Amino acid sequence: MTTAPVRLILGYDGSPQSTAAIDAGAALFPGAHAWVAHLWTPPFASEPLRRRLWTGTRHLDEFVAAVEREGEREAERLAAGGVTLARAAGWTAEPLVRRTYGGEGLQFGQLAAELDADLLLLGSRGLGGTRALLGSVSDLVVHHTPCPALIVAHPLLAAESAALAAGPVLVGWDGSPGAARAADTASRLFPEREIVLTAVDQPAPDAGRELDVVHVGSRREGSASAVAEALSGYARTRAAAAIVVGSRGRSVVREILLGSVAMATLHHAHRPVLVVPSDEPPPAQDPPSGR
Repeated sequence: MTTAPVRLILGYDGSPQSTAAIDAGAALFPGAHAWVAHLWTPPFASEPLRRRLWTGTRHLDEFVAAVEREGEREAERLAAGGVTLARAAGWTAEPLVRRTYGGEGLQFGQLAAELDADLLLLGSRGLGGTRALLGSVSDLVVHHTPCPALIVAHPLLAAESAALAAGPVLVGWDGSPGAARAADTASRLFPEREIVLTAVDQPAPDAGRELDVVHVGSRREGSASAVAEALSGYARTRAAAAIVVGSRGRSVVREILLGSVAMATLHHAHRPVLVVPSDEPPPAQDPPSGR
C-alpha cells in the first residue's frame, strides 16, 4: 500500500539552523510536501536598505510604506530560497509568507490548523530579519500547535546525521493517553521505521507491545531533566533517528511532569524531537462567582 506524502510546514528564516532542518526533514520524510513559511515583522528591511529608503523619501508615511514594501519583498525572496532548497532535497514545496506583529509561535500554530498540516518543522535556533526567530519560537510552538511539532537540534554530529536515514524512532512511554497518542503518531508518520517504546526507571502499564526500560541511576531520579537525559542517552545508544514525546500525562501531576519532560527533552536531546499534542480538551474552569 502506498503511503501518502507527509504534508508539513517548514519554518524558514534563511539561517543555517533552518537550512539544517530541511536536510534532517528530507531524510526523515522523503517525498514530503512542504509549505516553506516565513513570518516577517515590520520593519523587516535591512539597515542599509532602510538608510537608502530614508534618503529617497520626503515624508515619514512614504518611508514607512517603502520599508514595508521592501520588507515584504525581502521576505518573499527568503521564502523562495527555502523553496529552492526544499525542492533540491526531494520535496515538493511552495512559499508561504505572512506578516506578523509578534507571537510567531501562535502564528505557526494557526497556520497548521488552517492548512491541516501533518506536522510543523523548525530548527532550534535562527535569525529572522534582524532578530532571533527560531529557538524561543520553537518552545512556544509546541504549546500552541494542534499538530505534532518536530524540532531539529543544530548542529548534529556525523553519527546523529547518519541515523536520520534509517534509524529507529524512540518514543517516551509512561502508559498515559498522551504517550499512547505519541506512539500512534510515530507509527503513522514513520511507517517504515522501528518504533521503540521506552520507559524511564520502571515499566509503565498498558504498553501492549515490547517495552525498553532505562534507568536514570542518580539522585535526580524522576526529575524532568533526568528523564530527558535518560531518553537522550538511550536514543544515542540505539542510534535513533528521532525522539517522540507526548505533551501531557495521565493526571494533573503527570501532565505537568510530561510537559516538563517534553520541554527538557527539546533542550537536552542532540537529535530531532517530535512533540505530539494531546487531543484532550483543556480542563473546564469554574465560572467566576457573581455578587
